[in-house]
Amino acid sequence: MAHAQSETPAATEQTEAKQQSRAQQLYGDIAPKMAELTDDVLYADIWERPGLSKRDRSLVTVTALIALNRPDQLRSHLNLARQNGVKEEELIEVITHMAFYSGWPSAVSSLAIAKEVFQK
Repeated sequence: MAHAQSETPAATEQTEAKQQSRAQQLYGDIAPKMAELTDDVLYADIWERPGLSKRDRSLVTVTALIALNRPDQLRSHLNLARQNGVKEEELIEVITHMAFYSGWPSAVSSLAIAKEVFQK
């Protein structure tokens, strides 16, 4: 109990921020329901369904984000794909393949994002 009393407000805020999901950090303050749906439905339910592996879900998601030209989300999903076992070489192959389905500019933009993500 003494420890809780000695914690500063800034330390408490930092602890709470560390416990927040990425969705809560990015837009929870302005769209709490969207953050809740992202956490509780998209990631806690859809991403956990047994019909596809997380690796396969990552490949599908990256492909959709390339096709839809969604660079901000692509950045985070390239990282997630690597965490889910997709190799960088495979992600580059997906981008190259998508050049012929979603357009050359989308693929070139996606390659620039992949290069940035892989260098971090």
